[in-house]
Amino acid sequence: MPTTFTTRLDTPGGELAHVWSHTVGSGRALLALRADWQAQMRKTHVELGVGHVRFHGLLNDEMCTYLIECDKDLYSFFNADQIFDFLVSIGMKPFVELSFMPTALQTGGDIVFFYRANVTPPRDYAKWADLVTRLVKHWVERYGADEVRSWYFEVWNEPDLDAFWKGKQADYFKLYQYTANAIKGVDAQIRVGGPATANDEWVPDFLQFCDGNKLPVDFVSTHHYPTDSLGKPGDDTATQLSDAPRDVLIQRVRKMRQTVGDRKLCYTEWNSSSNPFFEFHDQPYAAAFLFKNMLDVADLVHCYSWWTFSDIFEENYFSSTPFHGSFGLQTIHGVAKPSYRAMQLLHGLGHSRLPVQGTHPTVDAWAVRADDTHVDLLATNHAFPRHAIANEAVTWHVQSSRKPVRASVQRVDDEHCNSRQAWVDMGSPDYLDARQVAELDEVSQLKPESVAIVSHDGGFDIQLNLPPHAIAAVRVELA
Repeated sequence: MPTTFTTRLDTPGGELAHVWSHTVGSGRALLALRADWQAQMRKTHVELGVGHVRFHGLLNDEMCTYLIECDKDLYSFFNADQIFDFLVSIGMKPFVELSFMPTALQTGGDIVFFYRANVTPPRDYAKWADLVTRLVKHWVERYGADEVRSWYFEVWNEPDLDAFWKGKQADYFKLYQYTANAIKGVDAQIRVGGPATANDEWVPDFLQFCDGNKLPVDFVSTHHYPTDSLGKPGDDTATQLSDAPRDVLIQRVRKMRQTVGDRKLCYTEWNSSSNPFFEFHDQPYAAAFLFKNMLDVADLVHCYSWWTFSDIFEENYFSSTPFHGSFGLQTIHGVAKPSYRAMQLLHGLGHSRLPVQGTHPTVDAWAVRADDTHVDLLATNHAFPRHAIANEAVTWHVQSSRKPVRASVQRVDDEHCNSRQAWVDMGSPDYLDARQVAELDEVSQLKPESVAIVSHDGGFDIQLNLPPHAIAAVRVELA
């Protein structure tokens, strides 16, 4: 029995904010000096319309931002400038995460990740504030106040987790206080926010502290993954997700929206799991998950930043395997994963969301209008691992005074844009030559196919088949 979704083209639409285009995540700052990273970032900006990029470790020793040598403070912003120069040159902007602790300011030797990022509080908060002041003042002088005012400055990364912050909550709040005051001391219109926590944590306490101390909060940032706080210690990722309600993320976003009130809410990390080696990240599963959740939260957040745009990424080590389950939208070779194509479909949408009637346990549907020339009818079929899912027949029942001229569908599923499966069919080679990369790139492309239109009095119908973990985006051109 087909599932039917109904929409009226002649009804006014509500605004659809492209929250997916605001920011995308990367690994650590040093990677942005690589030529291949920059090539993939440029492609992401052009094809996905992403405006900002966020990464860890801008203050790591490897960036040489602040060192002490022979008892003398040494400052070098050259490497950071090379990154920001590139971003500005291609029309992008940094979402500046101020982390991690330079050795010259550390209070201990606690580190995280293979690149040994220090996660201790500063030994001297005034010196930390001086470093921030110097950085921000330098960027205002280099890029101009108007440009830097269009950036976002986020204080630290996931300080609620022991792995990323060895101080207490009060120590982080003190760090935020010194940082925010330093930034605003340079220019009161530059945006600063936090607490950049995992799993939506600390936000009420953070806002209470800031309000009580009259501290600026231009945006509230946090992170979440569907695996947060699910399952039991030692469970694999699929088992954790099997315990998750299908709407787990939008439930959390709604709660957070109530908590922050009218403030800008920025999710600066999220993905289909927090596991850096989860095979579903490379599969159509992740594409359907991304597509559904981006559209679910579009009315509730200012920024919903996918972690990450590329598998040029090395928190544990740098894997040379083309598809190894990492977070990226692209492989290390720049081959688009299904999730990349999901983002590309989202980027191509208009900004007017039409009401849709109809429900189904695993199928979701949206109608989006760009202008008077066409309407996009969208559907996903998605469920978490070990939840029931099957092929579904879907009928779009469209009521309209406008006549349809033609319709085409772009798909992401096991048979479309599935570059990982093409790699498996190659024999899963550990290393690719240029010919193989080109073949995988061709398989990854979105390819419109004609779809039949059944006209009737008052409108038209379109029928689709949706396999598990699929996206179908139908564009109907109108007379």
